[in-house]
Amino acid sequence: MPKSAPESIAIVGGGFSGLMTAVNLVRLSKRPLHVTVINCRRPTGRGIAYSTRRPEHLLNVAARNMSAFPDEPDHFLRWLRTRSEFDTTPEIELRERFIPRMVYGDYLRSIMHHHLQSAGSMTPVTTEFLAGEVLDIEPEGERAVIHLTDSTPVEAERVVLALGNEPPAALPGSQALTEHPAWMGDPWQPLEQRLPGQGESIVVLGTGLTTVDVIISLRALGWVDSIHAVSRHGWFPNSHFRGIEYPDFPPPGEDLAELGLEKLLALVQHHCTLLHERNANPAIIVDKMRPSTQRIWNHFTREERLAFAQGYAARWNVFRHRIAPNIHAQITSSQLTGQLQIHAAGIERVEACGRQVVVHLDNRESHAGDLVINATGPASKLTASRSLLLQNLLRRGLVTPDDTDMGVAVDPDHTIISGDAERSRSLLALGPLLRGTLWETIAVPELRLQARRVAETLLDQAPAPVDETQVEMEYMI
Repeated sequence: MPKSAPESIAIVGGGFSGLMTAVNLVRLSKRPLHVTVINCRRPTGRGIAYSTRRPEHLLNVAARNMSAFPDEPDHFLRWLRTRSEFDTTPEIELRERFIPRMVYGDYLRSIMHHHLQSAGSMTPVTTEFLAGEVLDIEPEGERAVIHLTDSTPVEAERVVLALGNEPPAALPGSQALTEHPAWMGDPWQPLEQRLPGQGESIVVLGTGLTTVDVIISLRALGWVDSIHAVSRHGWFPNSHFRGIEYPDFPPPGEDLAELGLEKLLALVQHHCTLLHERNANPAIIVDKMRPSTQRIWNHFTREERLAFAQGYAARWNVFRHRIAPNIHAQITSSQLTGQLQIHAAGIERVEACGRQVVVHLDNRESHAGDLVINATGPASKLTASRSLLLQNLLRRGLVTPDDTDMGVAVDPDHTIISGDAERSRSLLALGPLLRGTLWETIAVPELRLQARRVAETLLDQAPAPVDETQVEMEYMI
C-alpha cells in the first residue's frame, strides 16, 4: 500500500520569523511534513537586520537575551563560545555585550544548517528552500496555490506569512525621484556606492534605529561633512544603561492590563517621577512593563490603541528600543561636534533640484541634500501596503485588517481571520504583521515565542507554558 504524501507547509519569508518557524516544526513534529521556505533578495535567516556586512552595526539587545529558542535561554551565549573571538571573554562581560548583527546572522545560519539542512534521518520533516517573490496565494480546494515571480507555482496545505517589516512609506514627491542619483528610497542599500563628494551634504529622513545605522556607517566610512536628520519629534533612541532594583512597579496586586490607558499613563508617570528623584532612569518602568505589554495592549479598546499609537508611541519607542552605549556615544559625539544637526519638523514634500534633492518641512524650512535617505521607518497602515501579495490577499478577502489597520487580524493561535470573519483554513501570520494585535512584535524575545507558537498551531499541539516572570530585563543591574 503506497504511503500518503506528507503534509505540506509553505513559509513565505526567510528572515528570523520564517526561519525559526521552520526550525520549530523540525524540532517539534512527530509526523511527516514537507516544509518549503520561500525567500527573496537576502540570504535565508538573515533578513534585513542580519544581512548587513558592516561590523559597526550592533544588536540592540544584550547577548544574554538573544537566544533564538525560548526554552534554551543561553543558546546564543553557548554558540558564541564556539567562535575564537569570544572563547576567552569573561562570562559576565559576554552576557552584557552587544554583538555585531552580522555575527548574529551567522548564528541563525548555523541553526538553519543544523536543523534544516543536515537534520539526518531521525526527523520526519523534510525541508526545501525556494528563491523568489510571492505575488499571490489562491485557495484551491483543501490546498493553497502560491504564485511566484519567474517560478512554478507551489502548492501547500498551510501557508505562514512571515513577511517582516514593510519598506518606508512613500513621501509626497518621492514617486518622481526613483531614478534620481541623490535619492535613496531604500535605506539598506550599501552606502559605500552612494557617498557624495567632499564638502557636500547628506539628509536622513527619520531619527530611529535605521537612521542610527546610517550615521554609524557614515562615520566608519570616514564621512566628516554635515548630516541633517529630520523627524517630527527629533528624538533619537536612548542608550541601554545600568539601573537599579525597583520592586515598587508594578504595584503589588495591580494588574496593569485592567487599568486602561488613562490610569496606566498616570501610574507610569508617577513612578517615572519617583525614579527621577532617585537619579534613576525612568526606562526601568518600560522594561518592567515588558512581560505584560501584549496583555495591556490586548485589553485596550480600539480608541485607546489608536490614541496611544498617535500620541505616545514615539516617546515609547525612544525608551523601549534602545541602542548599545557605545553606539549612543557616537551619535552624541556627532551632535556635539556639530556634524549631526537634528530638525524636529514634519516632512511636507521632497523634490528634485538639479543634482540635489530638497526636503521641504512644515516649519517652512528646507534642506538640500546631495544624498537624501528615506529612513522614516516601516509603513504601518496595512490597507496602504505596497506589497502586491498583501494587496491581492486583501482584495479577495483572504486576510482582513485588524481594527487599527496596523496589520492583519488573527486569532491568538496566529490563524488569520478572513474577510468574512472566519478562521482561515490555510493562512497563519507572525511578526510585524501582528503589530495592531500585539504591539510588541518586532524583537527577538517576542518573535522566538511567536515562531514556536505558530509551529505548535500547525502541529495541533498545546502551547508550551510561558512564565512571564522569567523575561529578562533589558537594563543592567
